[in-house]
Formats: sequence, structure tokens, C-alpha cells
Amino acid sequence: MITASLEVTGLSCRRGGRPVFEGLSFGLAGGELLALTGRNGSGKTTLLRALALLVTAEAGRIRWQGEDVGRDREAWRRRIAWLSHLDGLKGDLSVRENLSVAARLRDEPADRIGQALASFELEPLARREVRTLSAGQRRRVALARVAAAHAPVWLLDEPLNALDAPSQAALRAVLGRHLAAGGLAIAATHAPIDVAGARALELGR
Repeated sequence: MITASLEVTGLSCRRGGRPVFEGLSFGLAGGELLALTGRNGSGKTTLLRALALLVTAEAGRIRWQGEDVGRDREAWRRRIAWLSHLDGLKGDLSVRENLSVAARLRDEPADRIGQALASFELEPLARREVRTLSAGQRRRVALARVAAAHAPVWLLDEPLNALDAPSQAALRAVLGRHLAAGGLAIAATHAPIDVAGARALELGR
């Protein structure tokens, strides 16, 4: 039996004074992806934001390797790579500059940027300002930023948004390599993400 690297126990969150989910528990080991499914408003984004410590849970605990992540919030944030439903890119910077700035902000080496650009076929666009890109291209840049991070935990909010079929295949390949290397991921999605090690958690049932 594999001991989970990430353990969520009894997690409850409210939004606008109303419960979104209550008593949620699950565990994830390295090499696993948890796909969060459910209708709009079921709490998928709220759960991701709670895991990223961007919102405060009403009850419950989040543990990494047995330690409560709230005890050292900055250490936990360095262990996660976050993809919002918004791309969070600087439009006046180039594709490569966006990834370089992200690495500097995380105080990480930039050694993965080249591979991340190649994985999402962004090398021809590397010098283009992000504001000149299409929605799908910007999404690929945001995903490349995640792939370039030295983070064992990926939190992805609708990662397939705006991606065409080849880009979806690229994402599956990148996710597969991350999981094979011992990383784990949690993704809110309305579409299947078919990679080895994936399982689903339906919210709002």
C-alpha cells in the first residue's frame, strides 16, 4: 500500500455564507492525478483555491508528507504550481520572459524553460509578446509555466480550456512525464484527462 504524499481530511468550505462542500477527504500519492468533476458551482475551483491556501477552509486539514501545510505556508506554496482558469500572464512580456520571470519569483533555476516551450510547441513564439497571442496560445504558455516549475504538486483549473486537439495531446504527454517522475496533480475539468494514474472525484453529488 502506497502512503499518500498529500492527505486532505474533513475539508469544508463556504462561499457567500453557504457551504460548497463539507467533510471532504482524499489522499494522493506520487504518480497520481485526481480529476475533479461536477457541474458548475459544485466547488471544483474552491477546492483548488483551498489547497493552494488562497481561500481559508472552514474545517479540515491538508497535510503534505504528514505535516500540516498551514504551518509553513511559504514552503507549501513553493511545492505547488498553480494554473487558474485565467492565464495570469504579463501581456507586454514575451513568452520566454513570462516563464523566466515566474522562475525568478519562485527563486528557481530556469533550466526547464526550454523543454517546457518545446513540449507545447512554443519555440517559434518565444519572442512574441503574449498580448499578441490567441487564447489557445496563451493557455499553452500558462501550461508551460507550470511545466517549467520545480513543483511536485500541480493544481490545474480547467487546463484543457481553449486547447485544440494537438495541444490537448501535448498536455497529456507533459502530465504523464510529471506523474512518471513522482509528481502528482489535481485538475478541475469538464473533459476527461486520459493519463495513467488518473482517477476522478465528483463534487456536488
